[in-house]
Amino acid sequence: MRIVRASVLDVPEDPFRGGALRAEQDAGILVDGEGVIGDRGPFAAVKRRNPNAGVCELDGGLLLPGFVDAHVHFPQARIIGGLGLPLLDWLERCALPEEARMADLGYARRIATEFVSGLADAGTTTALVFGAHFAGAVDALFEAASERGLRIASGLVVSDRRLRPELHTTAQRAYDEGLALARRWHGEGRCRYAVTPRFALSCSAELLSSCAALHEAVPGSWITSHVNENPAEIAAVRELFGSSYVESYRRHGLIGPRTVLAHDVHPTDPELECLAGGGAAVAHCPTSNASLGSGLFPLHRHLAHHVPVALGTDVGGGTGYSMFKEGLQAYFIQRLRGPDGVPLTATHLLHLATGAGAAALGLAAEIGDLGVGKRFDALWLRPPPDSPLDVGLRHAEDAEQALARAFALGVSSDVAGVWVDGEAVKPAGARPELVTAMRNSDIV
Repeated sequence: MRIVRASVLDVPEDPFRGGALRAEQDAGILVDGEGVIGDRGPFAAVKRRNPNAGVCELDGGLLLPGFVDAHVHFPQARIIGGLGLPLLDWLERCALPEEARMADLGYARRIATEFVSGLADAGTTTALVFGAHFAGAVDALFEAASERGLRIASGLVVSDRRLRPELHTTAQRAYDEGLALARRWHGEGRCRYAVTPRFALSCSAELLSSCAALHEAVPGSWITSHVNENPAEIAAVRELFGSSYVESYRRHGLIGPRTVLAHDVHPTDPELECLAGGGAAVAHCPTSNASLGSGLFPLHRHLAHHVPVALGTDVGGGTGYSMFKEGLQAYFIQRLRGPDGVPLTATHLLHLATGAGAAALGLAAEIGDLGVGKRFDALWLRPPPDSPLDVGLRHAEDAEQALARAFALGVSSDVAGVWVDGEAVKPAGARPELVTAMRNSDIV
């Protein structure tokens, strides 16, 4: 067992329902040999209660819960920055040609390594990942994530119309390949399977029904897809299905408590009622929505209908892996909504990037904050000396202000250490000035 000594910020309760920021300037967190937090409080008190435990000193900066990315595309790691296009044009010109390259297993493996490194380096410890249209590429993703030690849920992306022909499948093939992947990876280490129809626009009724059958055949699996991202896309779905976007999923058994749908920028009230009634969650991807001109997310309507919301980077349509950047953009979006905007604080942003994602992925009992009984999934935000963030943190008047500056100024290179279950996935000490700050990368 070891005691982690650090300045710790987390949000154990939902701030949209009255929860508050928990801040301890000199905290002690006891982590046992299984990566579970066994004690927490002022460092002196925790050390007194556990005199034989070693101490891991994280001097300076902030220790935060590991980030949870609720929507991110693995095959799009190399196409970030395709600016100036609406969704459907961007898919045709940027995303789909790159996703077709995932048929090359060697290429897919290289992308998987780059993608997993991008997540870990940004402080993301858990992610719901949109996989690839090719089973071998999805295998490569799970292998890379397992080797790095991240928690991921992912699966085979399936479509049977309106995309490039090489990305199409059949209902039976989608079921068979998905089931084989799930048998290999679902519940293996930190991996879980997510049934992944690309979006209703590219899926026939038969294919969506096969997705529901696969979800039923794999207990504990998840469902993820896109919904209501762009007005032209929504109109096309209505023409194909004769219904709303959410209804196209619901009628095929794809709306439930293990469903996470990305975007939902333009929902109707009946759709929100359907999502809430089914217990589904939404992944808000603010940088992607802004980059592709999709619109300003109506957070107030989701909250009013009690639809859970978490954050996702999206990646290819967005601007990178940083949840600090995503949180900041979420704040901007609400400011731009004017009277309908939700006044977000830094505490809200941290919750959306951690606890909200954990809840959406059914992991709230295990991760999302750094309380007793939770897994030690954490990131150490320790910017270089005299950098803007370092100056901002050192001169912050209180914890809320320090956290606000973290979201305003923080980038992946400021993340000095990342742990999952107390095991390092981004070792501290990568920068020379941090070598003496921490003698061992693993806490346990």
